[in-house]
Parts: sequence; C-alpha cells; structure tokens
Amino acid sequence: MHEFAFICAGFFVGFVVGLTGVGGGSLMTPLLIFFFRMKPHLAIGTDLLFASFTKMGGSIGLARARVIDWPIVGLTALGSMPAALITLYILHTVGPANPVVQQIMTSTLGAALLLTAAATLYKAVAAKAAPRHIDAAALAQAIRPRSRALAVLFGAVVGALVTLTSVGAGAIGVLVLMLLYPTLPLPRIVAADIAHAVPLTLVAGLGHASIGSVDWPLLLWLLTGSLPGIWLGSALMRKTSDRVIRSLLSVLMAYAGAKLIAF
Repeated sequence: MHEFAFICAGFFVGFVVGLTGVGGGSLMTPLLIFFFRMKPHLAIGTDLLFASFTKMGGSIGLARARVIDWPIVGLTALGSMPAALITLYILHTVGPANPVVQQIMTSTLGAALLLTAAATLYKAVAAKAAPRHIDAAALAQAIRPRSRALAVLFGAVVGALVTLTSVGAGAIGVLVLMLLYPTLPLPRIVAADIAHAVPLTLVAGLGHASIGSVDWPLLLWLLTGSLPGIWLGSALMRKTSDRVIRSLLSVLMAYAGAKLIAF
C-alpha cells in the first residue's frame, strides 16, 4: 500500500515539475516529512536524487523540442556547482547542518517564497501575457542576462541552498531567471531551469548518499511514478497559457513557503 502511495506522490510531483519547473524539493521534501513521516535528513538526501533523475527525464524531452537555452544553463552552473561541492565538503567535515542554522535558513527561504508567490500572482492577474514564441534574432538577445555576475552569484546561492535543504532549484530558479532574462518566453525559462537542476541535484544527492542520507528503495518507487509524470507535464507545458503557469507557480511557492516556515 505504501509503495502505491509513493508511486502516486512521484507522479504528482513529476507532473508539476514538468509543467512549471517547480516542485522537486518544494513539494517532495514536505510530502516525505509531513505525510510519510520520514526523518528530515533522509527526506532531503532522497529527494535530491529523485529530483535529478526526474528532471533528467524531463530534460530529454525538452532538449528534443529544442527549447533549452544551454548558455543560460552553463552560466548558472558556473556558480552552482562549485557552491554545491563546497557545501558538501563542509557537511562531510562538520557533520549534518546545525538544527538552529537549518531552521533559520528554511524559515527565511519560506518567507522569500511567500513574497515571490505574491509577486508572481500579481503578474499573472495584472500583467500582460509574455510571448510564447520568439524568433532567432530576438532569441540571441534574450538569452543575454542583465548581469553575468548576478547570474553566477544566483547559481552559487541556489547551489548551497539546494545542497542543504533540497529546495530552491525550481521555486527560486524560475523567478530569478525571469528577472535576469525578462524578454525570454516562460517555457524556455522553465526548460533552462529544469536542465540546470539535473547536474546540481545529482552532485548534491550523491554527496548526501556518501553520508548515508538516501533511502534507495523509496527512491525507486518515487521514480516509477515521476518519470511518466514529468513527461506528461513537459508536453502540456508547451500548450498551456502563460497566465495559467504563472498562477500555478504562485500557488506552489505559497504552499512551499508555508511548509518551510512551519518546518
């Protein structure tokens, strides 16, 4: 019975990740902790590898559709990968994160998610819909960030947060990419965010596995549901209105923020 519940949970989170780029840590970690009663360190470590394999499946479909802008992925990874490795080194050296520091981090991140959820909902209701398509000439300009330094810095912050909490690659990533690449259509932003999360969560997840913070049987059940879920979500993402995606993003971030504050 638990196995079927794990498969359903994996399918739901995979579908949301494919549709919005959000949901890996923001949904799965709270589900594992509050619904399945897992210990936080096991939930975080297992979720990191779950997110990596799930988003890897979504990235394959997005790459075939040629909607991933690899320069964006490379620039953010330039900051996130070193930050993840440094964070893992600290975890291996001093042990699991201090509970007080972890509480402060998750509470702060939860408050930030609530604020960005409100801003995103406002854009969905009051702002004009962003373009769904872009020509080649405009695309070359759109994938240039407002600041390369900020893009790398953003990657570093996300890399550290994801490694410690499994949260941030999607929920924070999409919103920051929207600010750094304001003229890029939302589907391409979501696609870049999903592709960037694959190596980041894989490195962080393997680091957690090395200290025994991964439940391997549970991971397999979650992936059984998530891989078809993210394929379906990725397919619908290219056909769903921009306002619907933005509204769904705001709901997901508000949910994640409330859970993180109560963590």
